[in-house]
Amino acid sequence: MRLTSYERTVQKDVDKWLHGDASLPARAMDWLMRPVDWAVEQAVPNQLVDQMSEAIGSFLSMLNDATKWTVDLSGIISEANKKDTKIRALEDLRTAPLESLDHLSKSLFTQSTLSAALSGGGTGLGGAVLIAADIPLLFVINLQLIQKIGAAYGFPMTGPEHGSIVLSIFNAAAANSREARSGALHEIGIAAASYASGGSYQGRVRGILSDQSRHVPRELAKNLLGRKLLQTIPLAGAAVGAGVNYWFTRETAETSYMLFRALYIDYKERLR
Repeated sequence: MRLTSYERTVQKDVDKWLHGDASLPARAMDWLMRPVDWAVEQAVPNQLVDQMSEAIGSFLSMLNDATKWTVDLSGIISEANKKDTKIRALEDLRTAPLESLDHLSKSLFTQSTLSAALSGGGTGLGGAVLIAADIPLLFVINLQLIQKIGAAYGFPMTGPEHGSIVLSIFNAAAANSREARSGALHEIGIAAASYASGGSYQGRVRGILSDQSRHVPRELAKNLLGRKLLQTIPLAGAAVGAGVNYWFTRETAETSYMLFRALYIDYKERLR
């Protein structure tokens, strides 16, 4: 199907995001964290990073299976109908105007970033004791955010069969590199082809998320590990925890926003 002028503009935005540098907040965070990252590289054994990477993969598997029952997507339909986008099912949004869906998607950012920041700030007061509790909650918030943004474009990511897309989004958000974004966009292309042909999504890596943990880039574990270690600093832990959680959730939101816009356009172009 022919794209509108707005959709062609979005295509250019996605391409610019794909080939461009990291966002300003991400660059600022990277600059501030360079001494910490260096210290982590020197002091933290590779085995610990590997263990954290495996733990993240396993935990995401558990979360993805659990939140397909707990994430509430009914609000997406309600909000869409308030914006004169009359739909009965989430899949109907695939043919709704992209400009309206962009506004709907953007409206989901604030609540999740605020919730993540409050979580990081609260657990930061407890130092190392509460870091273990903060990381699972951070991933719950971000996984549900990915599911909601996907649903806002008519592609709900509920269920372990979407594990490859979920992982690729987390990877691209945490690593914030062109290579990670390109890998995520490739996965989006596979999804678009599947949906446009009337089939169900089958990612390039089959099986549940725990079976895919070996595909989680080390950057995801390294970035979070270094930043979370700062929460152990007395007095500064709350501020650091809030900032790190805000950064990670904001990057997840922006990455999801770009990728699901790309999925919407790719899907539409394949409907010929």
